[in-house]
Amino acid sequence: MEVPAQMTGTSEILLKRDGYYVSYNKDRKIPNWVAWHLTAAHTKGNNYRDGIEFTEDKDVPYPRATDADYFSSRYDRGHMCPSGDNKWDRRAQMQSFLFTNVCPQNHDLNKGDWNDLEMQCRYWAKNIGDIYIVAGPIFYNGVKNTIGKNKVAVPDAFFKVILDDRSKAKAIGFIYPNKNGHRQMTTCIKSVDEVERLTGIDFFPRLDDSVEDRVEGASKETMNQEWKVYKAEAYAESRN
Repeated sequence: MEVPAQMTGTSEILLKRDGYYVSYNKDRKIPNWVAWHLTAAHTKGNNYRDGIEFTEDKDVPYPRATDADYFSSRYDRGHMCPSGDNKWDRRAQMQSFLFTNVCPQNHDLNKGDWNDLEMQCRYWAKNIGDIYIVAGPIFYNGVKNTIGKNKVAVPDAFFKVILDDRSKAKAIGFIYPNKNGHRQMTTCIKSVDEVERLTGIDFFPRLDDSVEDRVEGASKETMNQEWKVYKAEAYAESRN
């Protein structure tokens, strides 16, 4: 359910990991998207990130991102599928540190708003039972900046779209600029349709067409009401 439709006109290598799927872009050396099914059970576990290092992904061709590309770049190695969603399994946790799951991310965003959104998703998974998530980079008018010898592309922004496919399905999207500053989570809400227009990605293609049209085109007011973003935002802040 979480895997988007095949992309056209874009470099794409599909990879399956224990905890997520990746559409990898060999030209940009980062993912087009990363998709995973987050269950309540997967929000728990004792397999923490301590001692795990970021690693080259040998399943993709050279040139590819390495740790040296990020050194002194002023960008964090930003997880798309977070370490915190992979505590349930040791190998899944280690795979979350592959560079095919990573983008150059502003430090302020990585440690602040993006982290809050990750906790928001775990809150939903615990309370709903399970959700489907897709996250990745956004480029406005092409790649403008790269880091390192391997020219790893620096995104302009990041998206995350979330689906609850129970009987009354609902979906919500978010976009955060890849720069300093705190933004209220509710101000970053976007319809899935809007994220699709910006990325060219067709999300949740296995949904019935009528359901897909309804949930992906929901208004901001509807998404706020259905997902109770304010309540979860308070929860996220209490966990910092």
